[in-house]
Amino acid sequence: MEQRLSLITLGVPDIDAARRFYLDGLGWTPVLDIAGQVAFIQVAPGVLLSLFDAAELAADIGDGRPAAPTVGNVTLAHNVGSQAEVDAVLADAARAGAPILKPAQRAAWGGYHGYFADPAGTPWEVAFNPGLVVDDEGAVSMAG
Repeated sequence: MEQRLSLITLGVPDIDAARRFYLDGLGWTPVLDIAGQVAFIQVAPGVLLSLFDAAELAADIGDGRPAAPTVGNVTLAHNVGSQAEVDAVLADAARAGAPILKPAQRAAWGGYHGYFADPAGTPWEVAFNPGLVVDDEGAVSMAG
């Protein structure tokens, strides 16, 4: 697994309030904004911050995490270029001793992903997202 961070997802109890704070309050510009569902904000070269409903995030991980805002409602994500890379990174993580929280599978949003946990229990999502393009320098853009 490359030493990089691609996406930080914040599980928030009120997506509209989070959007108002980050987009309206701080003036941040989203890369992609689907009202009531998710907002992606580029926060550094090659790094996006995702605002996502906490209950939906807990359901996506699927390991019984509470939907209330806690440190457990933050996932770190590693985006890769193919489904095979998702499988390979999850296998590498398992070999390193990481528990697999969710085996690689098709995602409701059209991609392919799975989750593992680091030694502290922080969940990492490994994802192939056909809607995002990550270049060799880590810059993220929308496909098409």
